Amino acid sequence: DVYCEKPLTLTVDEGKQIAKVVKETKRVVQVGSWQRSDSRFRLAVELARSGRLGKIQKLSVALNLNKTGGPFPITEPPKSLNWDRWLGPAPLVPYIAERTHNTFRWWYEYAGGQVTDWGAHHIDIAQWILGHENTSPVKIETKGEFAAASDRSFNVPKSYFLRYIYHDGTVIEVIEEGRAGIMIEGDRGRIFVNRGTVSGAPIEQLAKTPFPREQFKLYARDNLTRPERAGKLDAIINHMGNFYDCLQSRELPISDIHTQHRTATTCHLANISLRLGRTLQWDPQAEKFVDDAEADSMLSRTPRKGYEFSA
Repeated sequence: DVYCEKPLTLTVDEGKQIAKVVKETKRVVQVGSWQRSDSRFRLAVELARSGRLGKIQKLSVALNLNKTGGPFPITEPPKSLNWDRWLGPAPLVPYIAERTHNTFRWWYEYAGGQVTDWGAHHIDIAQWILGHENTSPVKIETKGEFAAASDRSFNVPKSYFLRYIYHDGTVIEVIEEGRAGIMIEGDRGRIFVNRGTVSGAPIEQLAKTPFPREQFKLYARDNLTRPERAGKLDAIINHMGNFYDCLQSRELPISDIHTQHRTATTCHLANISLRLGRTLQWDPQAEKFVDDAEADSMLSRTPRKGYEFSA
């Protein structure tokens, strides 16, 4: 059984392989998308799914800017670091300190910038709000700008805008600036949620028309008998607690492999669209692009020799 950091994967095909193995082995895998165990985010999702906001008209997700920088100097790796092992299946390149530690996020070879970093949190919640946690968008529209190409510079987009359209016509828009979080707009009200607040008229109305936890319907086994916890360090207590519960019960945890594969997929689809510079059509059932061999070729990556693995 595994508790795994988010985002779950580097590519879409990795997620398909992991989901297949988990299904075959019946292991418990909890992905560390701990916002699902944060009482603020959970309240926002339950309110939206219960109909208290009316018909959801639009979801707007604000992430953060990607970092830009480089070209960086090539140096010798520290003696404490096995550079070959750190790279693993990624291409063999000279050591650059900025390729490691916190700044690995800004290299496409190892990550996907804010789209996969914060997107794995906020886009996950947005899909849960819409009831699309077990599917993916059918159309991906993006705009982005890349810095001049250099193998010694950060290479994720320096600016981006994402628009996901789902089979039922619902839309999630993702922007790079603004107040980080999720704005949920329904025809009966709107609320905003992030790691510091859940606010809006429907939240204020809870004083008159309470929405107790016993009315929550989406996932009945996740700490609803534990104290409500909000904020990263506290919410992780409940997230890990849910994992431990599922080790005993053998039930799906709240951030299960299937929904988190779909979340990671949605993030990866945007990065593929950004890199290709065009709109893409996606088949969520087949988990392939529609009549687009070039885009399909980016669903996986060829591992470096010595780091191959079989499906």
